[in-house]
Amino acid sequence: MSLVFEWAALRALTEDGGTGGTLRGVPQDFRVEEVPAYPLSGEGDHLYLHLEKTGHTTAHVLRELGTQLGVRDRDIGVAGLKDRHAVTTQWISVPAKYERRLGEFAVDGVRILDTTRHGNKLGMGHLRGNRFVVRVRDAAGGAAQAGATLDTLSAHGVPNYFGPQRFGLGGLNAEEGLRVLRGESRLRDPRVRRFLISSVQSAVFNAFLSLRLERGVFASLLAGDMAKKHDTGGVFLVEDAAAESPRAERGEVSATGTLFGKKTKPLTLDAGALEAEALALFDLSPAVFASRRGDRRLTRVFPEEASVTPHDDGYTLAFTLPKGSFATSVLREVMKTEVDTAEPEDAEGMDDVGEAE
Repeated sequence: MSLVFEWAALRALTEDGGTGGTLRGVPQDFRVEEVPAYPLSGEGDHLYLHLEKTGHTTAHVLRELGTQLGVRDRDIGVAGLKDRHAVTTQWISVPAKYERRLGEFAVDGVRILDTTRHGNKLGMGHLRGNRFVVRVRDAAGGAAQAGATLDTLSAHGVPNYFGPQRFGLGGLNAEEGLRVLRGESRLRDPRVRRFLISSVQSAVFNAFLSLRLERGVFASLLAGDMAKKHDTGGVFLVEDAAAESPRAERGEVSATGTLFGKKTKPLTLDAGALEAEALALFDLSPAVFASRRGDRRLTRVFPEEASVTPHDDGYTLAFTLPKGSFATSVLREVMKTEVDTAEPEDAEGMDDVGEAE
């Protein structure tokens, strides 16, 4: 199986022909609003900035903020990295002592919407999810079909694929990541090397998830699965798949896939056999990922507050996804096109493992 990312190589959940259409005609066609993990207290030693940006990566805005205010990189907090090709809002924290310098901060396409205090620095992953509002053009009459697909995804879950942003321009990051794993790469930047290896982890996960869809075990469980409870986040070993699968079919729990690393054990039994099959597609073994910590990732997520608004030339989709999920997984199911595969990597997203785009 090729390490180059292609939606066509990954099984979709829905089987209709899709609405087609185009995205990102202008940045305002793709809006992302970060959903915080917790309310801010209004007091404390850290100043939280609610920023809106257009046409910039989060990393670029952080660099400008640090340079213009004189804040050290390590003192700036951010929960997630947001797309350049969109209008996005998110929270960023700096030590409160820099509040007096905020008037000096100016970047075209960036606005500070609000400020407040909190007791701790914002950390990566400290968000509940992201709200997406996406305009699909050149899909006249597609709103009804989009709505039907969105209903299916809300009921049964969205395949939680890593989207093309994980794989870079042309989808080639995983190929270079494989060279890193094999000791064949000349790249020395440790951050870049980690990100490229994460692309290989992501490719294996995507293959495992695609196999589950092909084998009809997307909304059910296998013996040996490590399943996760959607309400509490608790993870448990599935020993009796027949007994546990009804909970999965009701959307209470879902299987997870392995992002291989030294702290994460491979799956066992029937689920382990399927995972080994996914690894074999790339001629890999769990041992090659020993330089990474590893993690578990849900195989499906459920969009919330989902809606479709029709327009003469297409429609607008709105939905909220939990952190770590990609809007492109929803858009691919609805549109059935190679969504965003030609988009360049937001390269500064090096440590943004799984973060929504």
